[in-house]
Amino acid sequence: MKKILILNGPNLNLLGTREPAQYGYTTLADVEAFCKAHGQTIGYEVECFQSNWEGALIDRIHEAGRQYKAGELLGVVINPGALTHTSIALHDAIKGVEPLPVIECHISNVHAREAFRHHSWVSPAAAGIVVGFGVDGYLIAMDGLVRKFVNSAATKKP
Repeated sequence: MKKILILNGPNLNLLGTREPAQYGYTTLADVEAFCKAHGQTIGYEVECFQSNWEGALIDRIHEAGRQYKAGELLGVVINPGALTHTSIALHDAIKGVEPLPVIECHISNVHAREAFRHHSWVSPAAAGIVVGFGVDGYLIAMDGLVRKFVNSAATKKP
């Protein structure tokens, strides 16, 4: 069974306790559990990885590129956290493993927040972006991967 990889960046391990007015009370363990359950309903195994270290996320993206080329992985959903606004290295890592589909996901609507959160270095490298739907954004991003990279490919004329 192919996998979908869910990547979470810095401070997302604090979901449920960090700024609950902004991010809610759902923990990262809860997010991972419902992503895995949703994966089963759409026919994909879900692997989750979180790190507060940029290099660990980059290493995992590189590994995802290998898995994609081996036919083991459909794509990646990434919530890069604050690295969204600072990490050219994440952008370059994603570009370096093209055509691996990567969907950028944010729990809050980053465009309705502080001005420094409005720019993403990840977005130009991503196949799609989901923002502002709370933790349901992860499920929307997973469905988007399947719709864009599986269902649409099956319906294209030869």
